Amino acid sequence: MQRFSLLDLSPIPEGKTAADALSSTVDLARAAERFGYNRYWLAEHHNMPGIASAATALVIGHVAAATNTMRIGAGGIMLPNHAPLIVAEQFGTLATLYPGRIDLGLGRAPGSDMATARALRRHMAPEDSFPQDVQELIGYFDDTSEDTPVRAIPGSGTHVPVWILGSSLYGAQLAAWLGLPYAFASHFAPAMLDQALSIYRSTFQPSEQLDKPYVMMAAGVCAAPTDDEAAFLRSSQLLAFARLRTGKPGKLPHPTHDLDAEIPAPIMAQVRQALSCSATGSAATVRTQLRSLIDTFQPDELIVTGMIHDHAARVRSFEIVARVLSDLREDVVAA
Repeated sequence: MQRFSLLDLSPIPEGKTAADALSSTVDLARAAERFGYNRYWLAEHHNMPGIASAATALVIGHVAAATNTMRIGAGGIMLPNHAPLIVAEQFGTLATLYPGRIDLGLGRAPGSDMATARALRRHMAPEDSFPQDVQELIGYFDDTSEDTPVRAIPGSGTHVPVWILGSSLYGAQLAAWLGLPYAFASHFAPAMLDQALSIYRSTFQPSEQLDKPYVMMAAGVCAAPTDDEAAFLRSSQLLAFARLRTGKPGKLPHPTHDLDAEIPAPIMAQVRQALSCSATGSAATVRTQLRSLIDTFQPDELIVTGMIHDHAARVRSFEIVARVLSDLREDVVAA
């Protein structure tokens, strides 16, 4: 592991507003920069009562303006929702305002239910044009001549780094074919992680952007002074995920000491499996769990995420995790 980063969904806790969530995102980003995180990514979700980062490019600009050195980006933009030119103009503008600091991760899923997807796109094409759309988008970031029929302005010549995001084998194959860095959404869909990374690494074709494979894996984290407190704080995310799975999305719930009373056992089993690529506990416990993930999957970069109802506790959690990951990275360098 060369670097560690942070993924923020800008959660809206129960009793709070979207304005509160966006304010907390800026505060957390500033703290993450102090803690040594390499990049800070935000994700596109729509029609979700508990997530405030729907207008992802706008939030990225807001966070970039509030920080100084950390890379800020999308983890990711759901490309089927947008015309590639629009995305190129948005991120070309961001890269022009904040040169050398903007990342663009691209996902193939809509990031919403089908009714919301139709509201976003109006005219939904039946064919899957994701590979072509990715290539078109990258082309807008290349150096182009003035007589090019369609140019992204700003955007042309910015060479914004493009990542492929995925939770299945499709993204791994596409990232390898295009020679792009690959980020796997193992924080909520770990089932195919091992196979996807193997395919990506074994079939990677060098490109102008990247000469060898570069893998980022995601892990959920919840750290606190004690294992018991961390488990209590994490209950908010487990409960939120269970409600999402059962068609009842909402704001991030208050934590509870009795999850079994809130979530039926079969649903809880599904939730724990989906969120199993994670580390929860004290600094010592989190270190053991993250070390195991890093040793097993050998990512070039680890991106961590975690939703905690209390903002101060969430900042503290990422501070503990940053210290742990900094130590683990030093161990790798020393070895």
